[in-house]
Amino acid sequence: MDIPPLAGKTAAMSLGALPLSYVLNQVSAFSQPLCAVLMSALILGLLFMAVYSLSHGEITYDPLYAVFVLFSFTSVVDLVIALQEDGYMVGFMDFYTKEGEPYLRTAHGIFICYWDGTVHYLLYLAMAGAIRKRKRYRNLGLYWLGSFAMSLLVFLPGNILGKYSSEIRPAFFLAILYMLLPCWAAVKIFSQSHAPTSYTPNMVHEEQKKGLLQRPADLMFVMYLVLAAFFTLFRGLVVLDCPTDACFIYIYQYEPYLRDPVAYPKLQMLVYLFYALPFYCLAAYALIFPGCSWLPDWALVFAGAIGQAQFSHMGASMHLRTPFTYRVPEDTWTTFFLSNMLFALGPHLLAFRCLWWPAFFMQSPPSEPQGQGKKQQ
Repeated sequence: MDIPPLAGKTAAMSLGALPLSYVLNQVSAFSQPLCAVLMSALILGLLFMAVYSLSHGEITYDPLYAVFVLFSFTSVVDLVIALQEDGYMVGFMDFYTKEGEPYLRTAHGIFICYWDGTVHYLLYLAMAGAIRKRKRYRNLGLYWLGSFAMSLLVFLPGNILGKYSSEIRPAFFLAILYMLLPCWAAVKIFSQSHAPTSYTPNMVHEEQKKGLLQRPADLMFVMYLVLAAFFTLFRGLVVLDCPTDACFIYIYQYEPYLRDPVAYPKLQMLVYLFYALPFYCLAAYALIFPGCSWLPDWALVFAGAIGQAQFSHMGASMHLRTPFTYRVPEDTWTTFFLSNMLFALGPHLLAFRCLWWPAFFMQSPPSEPQGQGKKQQ
């Protein structure tokens, strides 16, 4: 997979969020919720017009270019919010976190902003750079889709169901519009062609003849997927108030953050239960039986989703904004860290395996009848 170049012009335009947010923060008129959301919408509209006029060729070639430039701008804003809430910056986005989206000041909101301001930001630059150079970015786009979708699936319902439900501001409805863009982007990205491979039909046949015991790496992945599925099911039962002793001990001694009334950790475990658990079962099936051509794409989507989710969950579990009684106890920190890191690392290794050695998952072409070549001679 070729790594696309970063878009320098996109980075320069996105960094304009720094002086703009500082100036807006000094204007007291934007301390009202309605003013905050109207100004945000106006800025995004003006930015889109500027991108359209300056990069009409790129947008004609791929309309997602405008989306990536706009989102790179908001990624810088999110990074500023996270740094400000942690005390590394002062005087930039106070007006928005107080009157626009106060739930961004939670531990979960801060780590969502960190992820968006770093990982998503680099992905936007890389994908915008690929469009400018007319290169492929399908794999990066699939990873971004999974990450972005997971963020919305947990964050938006969590704002409504958690203790910040009474703090909903008009800016929340602007965030809901973000759900439409990933749906459109998903259609565009999935419709892009796959990168060509060098595997011949004979190579595909030979690879798919191998049983699971002849593929020790895949055997390890199947074992990992089974363990991850049980771990997912267990934590789902924990947040559903399963009365067993094991669930009681786990939620009080290992992950008390699951009891936090902000609702984000509970929703995260339920999303794992209803979406990640079926994927683990299907992925194990695809590693055993050949020809499941859907796995490489969805492994990338799933890796992005788990990466974002685990980063936010692990960070919020130990952040100072989380009340002390809900943070990970010091004596179980190692167990918590290792189990959650393995839970996040496995899908990335699976996606790597699917991308670099895809022969087992390719649709096997029909073999030629024996003797056909001799008859032609």
